[in-house]
Amino acid sequence: MAVFEKKLSQKLSIDDTVVLTCVIEAAQKSADHMVYSVRIQYGPKPENSWTLQKRYSDFVALDTELKIANIDVQLPPKKVFGNFDREFVAERQQGLQKYTDTILGHHLLANSQAVKKFLSPDSYTLNQTEIALQHVSMVFRSENKWDVIEALPDIGWRLRKEYILVKPLDQPKIKEILAWCDYGPDKFMPEKELAAVLRIFPSIQHPNIYPVTFATANESGGLVIQSFCEKGTLRDLICKCKPKVHYLKKYGNPKSYSILEPVAIKTFGKQILLTLKFLQEKCIPYGHLHAGNIIVEGQVCKFLDLQNWFLGLPSYYRPFFVQFKKIQTTESIDVYCFGQLLYEMTFGSQLYAATCDNFPPSCPPQIRSVLESILTSEACKNGLPTVADLLSHP
Repeated sequence: MAVFEKKLSQKLSIDDTVVLTCVIEAAQKSADHMVYSVRIQYGPKPENSWTLQKRYSDFVALDTELKIANIDVQLPPKKVFGNFDREFVAERQQGLQKYTDTILGHHLLANSQAVKKFLSPDSYTLNQTEIALQHVSMVFRSENKWDVIEALPDIGWRLRKEYILVKPLDQPKIKEILAWCDYGPDKFMPEKELAAVLRIFPSIQHPNIYPVTFATANESGGLVIQSFCEKGTLRDLICKCKPKVHYLKKYGNPKSYSILEPVAIKTFGKQILLTLKFLQEKCIPYGHLHAGNIIVEGQVCKFLDLQNWFLGLPSYYRPFFVQFKKIQTTESIDVYCFGQLLYEMTFGSQLYAATCDNFPPSCPPQIRSVLESILTSEACKNGLPTVADLLSHP
C-alpha cells in the first residue's frame, strides 16, 4: 500500500512533522528596539510561506523554553549599549539565523511545541490538554467505567496527542493510561467505521503487542486505554528516565545512556521483525515503529500505538524517509524505522539524521551489516530489504 496516494479524507489537518524553514530577511529599528523580519516556509512549496516580526526578546523567550532539553544551541548574547550599531545589528542577525538553523536542523527541537508556536503561532493556539479532557469527559459519559486521575502533558513528542492517567471504577488502585489524539492529515476512514475498527483492538492478542483495554473514536479523534507501565518505554529505559517527565528533558540530552547488550538487541530485533511480519499477514498497517512505541517487560518487547495509522497520524521519522523515492510502502517504512530503532538500541542515542554512512568501529559486525543495508545513503536510494530478508539475516 502506498503511503502517498490520494485518500478520501473528509477533514484536512496540519502535518506537524513537515519541516519548517526560516530566513531572517531584514532588521529595522522600531522605537527603542530592533525588529527582525522572519520569513517561514512550510514544506517545499514557496507559496506556503508567511512573514513574522520578531524582537530579540522573543528569541530569548524561545531559548528559555528550550533549555529544558539541555541541548547546546548558541543564542547571540545580549548587549546593553550599541544595540543599533550597523555592524552589531548585522552580526546579531547572522547569529539569530544560525541559531534558528540549528534548532530546525534538530529533529526533536524542530518538532517541539515551543518552536512550532514561535514560527507558526496561528496554528498552535489551542490548549490541547483541555481539549483532550473535554473529549474524554464526553466519552466517559457513555463509557462510565473510569475516573480521571491526572493529565500528563508533554510526556510525548506528538503535539496533538495527550496522555491522561485514569483508574477503573471497579479497581481504583489500578493505574491505566489513556492516549487521546486528534485526527491526522492522512485520515481516510469515516468516523463510524473508524470507531468500529478501534473497538476491535482489545481483542488483538499477540505476545509482542501491548494489550488494549478500550479504544474508540468520535468526530474529532480517537482514544486508547492501556495499562500504565511504570518503567516507561524502551526509549525511557535507554535514556534512564521516568515516563512522566517532559519529553524534551527526557530525550534531548540525557546525562547518561543505557546501551543494550548484543544478545538483547538480537532478541528484541527478532521479536520486532516477527511482529511486523504478523501485522503484514493480518493486513494491519503500522508505520510507527520507534523506541517510544515499544514497551519492555522482562525479555519481551511489545508494540504500542497500533491506532496511529488509522487515525491518520504522520510517523515520527516521516521527515527523514520522505526524502527517498524508494521508501513508499508500509513495509519499506517499517524497515526504515527498524533501522533507526536498531541504531538507537546499539549506540544508546538517536541518529537524528536520515542516513548514516559511517558507523562507530565498536559496532558488532552482524549489527553493522543490517544497519548498512537500511540506513546508508546507497540503501535508501536503491531500495531497502524486506522484513523477510531481515529475518533470514544470520
